[in-house]
Amino acid sequence: MGSRFSRGREGSPTRRQSGRRWGGDLIVFRHADPRFPFLWESAAQDPARWHGAGEGPVHYFADTPDGAWAEFLRHEGISDPADLPGIARSLWSIELPRPPRTRPRLSSTTLMGDMSTYDDCRREARRIRGRGGKGLVAPSAALDPASSSGFRTERGLRVAPKRAERVFVLFGLRPDLVGWAACREGRPRDDLLPRVRHFR
Repeated sequence: MGSRFSRGREGSPTRRQSGRRWGGDLIVFRHADPRFPFLWESAAQDPARWHGAGEGPVHYFADTPDGAWAEFLRHEGISDPADLPGIARSLWSIELPRPPRTRPRLSSTTLMGDMSTYDDCRREARRIRGRGGKGLVAPSAALDPASSSGFRTERGLRVAPKRAERVFVLFGLRPDLVGWAACREGRPRDDLLPRVRHFR
């Protein structure tokens, strides 16, 4: 969404800090139940990696569409391609004017771990919130970091070079965020399944 380049002096292209910036803002992705809005508006939210019961709303975003789909597949335990036609989820593109930069003080093993690491992650999120933090950024735990979500066109469709994919987490109500509906009822591609880091 948008170009990887902005125009510099003398019309020369200069690489931006992120490939998904639009007008200086970061574009992120989130799946949702098509019956509801794309953000939570109450604390009645199931616990997840960065929040416990009653600590919502907390909003999770991926920096690629595949990252958003991978989170869904991981948490639903979907690994069989035969189950994909039954998925009907909305996918949203959302503009983050000021994406969080705070990185949790946790090991990669904890950040990328299964549900047994959630208590440590929640404690760290509480520490960040207690210091006035509005959110955090962490590596995607749902995607194999050795794989790539991007594609390019050169005599057909080819996989682009891999890069680190991230999750952005925002704490509290965010009525200021603007989202665009990428699809109302969609599903991930079959080739994403082998890249998902499923719970063990």
